[in-house]
Amino acid sequence: MKLSQFKFDLPLNLIAQHPAKKREDSRMMVVHRKTGNIENKNFRDILEYFDDKDVFVVNNTKVFPARMYGRKEKTGAKIEVFLLRELNKPNRLWDVIVDPARKIRVGNKLYFGDNDELVAEVIDNTTSRGRTIRFLWDGTDEEFRQMLEFLGETPLPKYIKRKPDEEDKERFQTVYAKHEGAVAAPTAGLHFSRELIKRLEIKGVRFAEVTLHTGLGTFRPIEVEDLSKHKMDAEYYRIEDNACQIVNKAKTTGHRLCSIGTTTMRAIESSFTAEKLLKPSEGWTNHFIHPPYEFSIADALVTNFHLPKTSLLIMTCAFAGYDLAMEAYRKAIKDKYRFFSYGDAMLVI
Repeated sequence: MKLSQFKFDLPLNLIAQHPAKKREDSRMMVVHRKTGNIENKNFRDILEYFDDKDVFVVNNTKVFPARMYGRKEKTGAKIEVFLLRELNKPNRLWDVIVDPARKIRVGNKLYFGDNDELVAEVIDNTTSRGRTIRFLWDGTDEEFRQMLEFLGETPLPKYIKRKPDEEDKERFQTVYAKHEGAVAAPTAGLHFSRELIKRLEIKGVRFAEVTLHTGLGTFRPIEVEDLSKHKMDAEYYRIEDNACQIVNKAKTTGHRLCSIGTTTMRAIESSFTAEKLLKPSEGWTNHFIHPPYEFSIADALVTNFHLPKTSLLIMTCAFAGYDLAMEAYRKAIKDKYRFFSYGDAMLVI
């Protein structure tokens, strides 16, 4: 398929700027693949669609405060530094994106904080906007992390046209977040409150946790018309044996498996056996799922409403079917569903 087939007109006022008052207060569109039926529900109604021994697979990655603002030595020019991933812990090397990039060259020093609490040196150019920087820090790892937490900002997407506040520190994080490493929230999981999870568990639904550290690869614009030529940036994932046991027991006993989010789906579709059972693994995946595609693990998907021509929308179309997914998106716009990270949910079953 071609990238242009995933273009649609999205009114900007439908991009959610704030989260719902309560996590499970979001709306939820339910899309039935077999019948083509589309329902309007609330997210808490997800209880109606799953039964005892069904399994939800969730991504337990944790977002860190990846956006920092510093100033360039000598000129004092304000520079935004977006931390992507740590390359070498002893040497404090990080892959970052800088803006404006034209001002940042190898050898420049960047100062962060009102009192220059943190200093970094640019040591390499990686892309037009990408740099490798070394933080000049003599303290402990714990103290360094505390400094990043103090100076960093919740990395809300640029489509959210406001500064992050204290509420975002909690709401741009799932309630089951454990392992720090993501620069964007696995947004399908933001709809789950602890109370809703407890109600699902009381009903008999089990939860299996995997980890995929969402990076900018998930959101980087696709720039080729032929989708088979698009290369995803690799993202770290880990699937442990306990999750495999929960998932495979459900698969072999005929119970439903629901992937909570596209990042979860990418992780589990990166690690399965010839018998289409989930297997433990750890590493980096650049798996790009686009139609036509045969899914191996999950038979249901919870996801948010995504922006046009994104890998997230393309995966949703691969799972739901292109025609049905695009019909659902037309209905979502007509019915004024909220889009993107703090938006509403879609359940595809």
